[in-house]
Amino acid sequence: MQNKLLQTLKATISSIIVALFITGLLILVINLFFGQEIGEIFSLVNKVSITIDENKEVAETTISKEENKLINYPEYGTQYATIQIDKIDVNLPVYFGDTLEILKKGVGHSSGSYFPGEGGSIIYMGHNSKKVFRRFGELQIGNEIKVTTSYGDYTYKIYDMKLIKETETDKLPIQKEKEILMIYTCYPFNNIGYTTQRYVVYAELEK
Repeated sequence: MQNKLLQTLKATISSIIVALFITGLLILVINLFFGQEIGEIFSLVNKVSITIDENKEVAETTISKEENKLINYPEYGTQYATIQIDKIDVNLPVYFGDTLEILKKGVGHSSGSYFPGEGGSIIYMGHNSKKVFRRFGELQIGNEIKVTTSYGDYTYKIYDMKLIKETETDKLPIQKEKEILMIYTCYPFNNIGYTTQRYVVYAELEK
């Protein structure tokens, strides 16, 4: 009787070990192939989950020069600008919002930050893919970033670059004293899985 119990216990322990091994292997495979997409769901700034109506008519966006405030803000999920960075051959659409659906189409604009021309912090983000920000590491202090909107053109000059953790949101401060464009992507640039690091470029508006 005792031998039977011992054999049953050993078989149970062996089954548990095998199950844990298979589970660990499955998690590793999922993380390897889909880690970045899963991670960005939880780590992108001001994540919003909504359905975007591509056919919705968008009101023309204008800005009040006296108040540095937009009139008729763009609808969430719509393109309102293009971003051009000649140094790394980037010319991409900018969409208001930061969902995964938006980032598949171009550069996202955090809904918690200001718009170009409003005089505050602007936060853009994009994938580290070849078509977006894979060459971000080639940027240098002094390089220009041009943002063209329906209400004006804005040129920013890079003054700093930082490698930060995804949890260091204080490195992307929202303030109204100075117009600063902060753009980030995942790091390492050639990473195909989940990463906890972000590479941030800081640029200030040229007067």
